Amino acid sequence: MTTSPNLEEARQLCAAADALVARALERARDITDGGRGIDDHQVLAQRVAYAATEARAARDTLDAIVTARGEGSATEMLETTAVAAVAGLTASLRQRLEPALEDLGLDEAALEEAFPAETRALLRRAGRESVLRAIGRHVAETRGRNEWPLDEISQQVRAAVRDFADKEVAPEAERIHRNDELVPERFITSMAELGYFGLAIPEAYGGSELGNLAMILSTEELSRASLAAAGSLITRPEILTKALIQGGTEAQKQHWLPRIASGELMVGIAVTEPDIGSDVASLKCRAEKRGDTWILNGPKSWCTFAGRANVLAVLLRTDPDVAKGAKGLSLFIVPKDAFDGHDFEMKQEAGGRLVGKADATPGYRGMHSFTLNFENFAVPAENLVGGEAGLGRGFYLQMAGFAAGRLQTGGRACGLAQAALEKTAEYVVDRIQFGRPISEFQLTQFTLGRMAALLAGARAITYAAAVAMDEDERAAAPLAAQAKLLACDVAVEITQLGQLMHGGWGYAEEYPISRYVVDAQVLPIFEGVKPILELKVVARSLLAR
Repeated sequence: MTTSPNLEEARQLCAAADALVARALERARDITDGGRGIDDHQVLAQRVAYAATEARAARDTLDAIVTARGEGSATEMLETTAVAAVAGLTASLRQRLEPALEDLGLDEAALEEAFPAETRALLRRAGRESVLRAIGRHVAETRGRNEWPLDEISQQVRAAVRDFADKEVAPEAERIHRNDELVPERFITSMAELGYFGLAIPEAYGGSELGNLAMILSTEELSRASLAAAGSLITRPEILTKALIQGGTEAQKQHWLPRIASGELMVGIAVTEPDIGSDVASLKCRAEKRGDTWILNGPKSWCTFAGRANVLAVLLRTDPDVAKGAKGLSLFIVPKDAFDGHDFEMKQEAGGRLVGKADATPGYRGMHSFTLNFENFAVPAENLVGGEAGLGRGFYLQMAGFAAGRLQTGGRACGLAQAALEKTAEYVVDRIQFGRPISEFQLTQFTLGRMAALLAGARAITYAAAVAMDEDERAAAPLAAQAKLLACDVAVEITQLGQLMHGGWGYAEEYPISRYVVDAQVLPIFEGVKPILELKVVARSLLAR
């Protein structure tokens, strides 16, 4: 490599990307009537939404490195990786939108205006193979170490969680996965003592209130050690926490938040039903008021950690008129006993019953996702989130929690991708073929460099979303969805590339890369399955007038 691409070139690429995406969004808003007609133009809306997400990630990557340079914490290789990430994201969105030009009512002139010959040459130069091979060599030399620049407090948070994850979680991760064991209690106890469950809870309610970036850094490092045995432990409490802060009564906040922050209560989330997935407004599992008690009946599915959980946040239909859709849903905090194993049954003295059975999954083991059935299960009236004022507001409160869950999932995806990058770098250095380490071959270096560039873009948009959530959670919810969308796809791609770099051993359980691959498959599914996230969350927010 003779000359490294520079940040000024990255600025030009971001400007080109922004220009093309702006034209596409403008036309898509007209075509879909401000997003109201998305379902009549789903493929077009998906293309534009994803392209806009890539443009945002490119801009966030550039901004992060410009800030780091100003603070003196950006190395030359980090800048090179960032520019390569910007080039990759820009090339991808350009290729994504080009086949849709006619559908958008645009022509080649629009594409040429955003990407004239000199910009296309710049795009090729910034993303050429020699750049990515140089990045790949650095990844091999450093064994893929995460060098992303942070402020002093964030560095301390990352270092502390990484130390815990490396010493306590990583040695147990493979055993938990292979035997489909439950998360060890000592993980929960230790994480509670370290304050991991109260990172985003206000100090007034027993939390540390370090904010969303600290939470994401913690989730990322825990997921790097094990997605299921540690990385997801703080997501479910976070979802309920956000709902309580957003719409709970003061008495509910005082009662529940300190117990969540201390780790006394583990939380499960029960929204999906066996025949209802993304169409949350059509939920049928119901709650009926009888005196000072609500009686719950019906099934729920994909309730992660529901066996061990002490409380469930359950979205229920409180208005029997299904035609009212989301306006007939309310959110409840349902206390339950904690159970080990893959199935449980809880009986109440008055005859109520809650039955749960874990669904077998190829990955994401340790948390266990349950199908539940409530049979005349009684819940105190004061457990309706928001009290009487919360009646019919459950969908709104749950969506506030899901925004936090999506942000968390972006962090989890980055952590899993980081683990795959590190293990792949270690493997290619140690693996000798044809008389030398395979890390010395060009294609291996190119692949490692590409993995690092992909991760840089995912990490940049995820961290930017965390900072934005600290400033205004409601306004930042769409960005959190974009971070989740991109980072989860990146985790899938990076883990699979890492598996290929392992060759035949990548398919063996002896190597953790096989666990990373199956764990990554769940990321684009939960907290909003990818197509629904693209259309109903990202596209809708971007195309609304």
